[in-house]
Amino acid sequence: MVKRISTPLSDEVVESLRAGDKVLITGYIYTARDAAHKRMVEALRRGEELPFDVKGQIIYYAGPTPPKPGMVIGSVGPTTAIRMDPYVEPLLKLGLKGMIGKGYRSEKVKELLKKYKAVYFAAVGGVATLLQRHVKKVELVAYEDLGTEAIRRLWVEDFPVIVANDAFGGDVFEEGRTRYARI
Repeated sequence: MVKRISTPLSDEVVESLRAGDKVLITGYIYTARDAAHKRMVEALRRGEELPFDVKGQIIYYAGPTPPKPGMVIGSVGPTTAIRMDPYVEPLLKLGLKGMIGKGYRSEKVKELLKKYKAVYFAAVGGVATLLQRHVKKVELVAYEDLGTEAIRRLWVEDFPVIVANDAFGGDVFEEGRTRYARI
């Protein structure tokens, strides 16, 4: 069964999700990669506001390519999530509820997801041109000088992801390893 959710995320929605759930997201999500995360956390340390309110939001670890004529966005595939791990806690403290990327997360981030009631979704790498079909609108939000790594606000419809880490400690990667080891 596929679960359909909308942004912004509430605690109730986050608590309804379990590792392994297939999910379709509709609503606004924000793109940000390493350089944008670093700038956001540095801004917070200086006591400055973030370029967008992260409360209830989802950050997609992606750097979309420029769109071809007639398209709203180019390829928009996920990047490796663990690179953002050093920047996660300050954003979760402000109410960030979801992250989308590829690959596993550190033990520290998995604990933070439980502490702050948040979720990490995995998007399938290698299908960036297919994922772009779910993006209906794009707006530049901040850090234009970062090019493809600038923060963008995407309106997505039925954006397909899998719950990789839930707010209860569930981990689809660990569960997969366990199942594979029994073969």
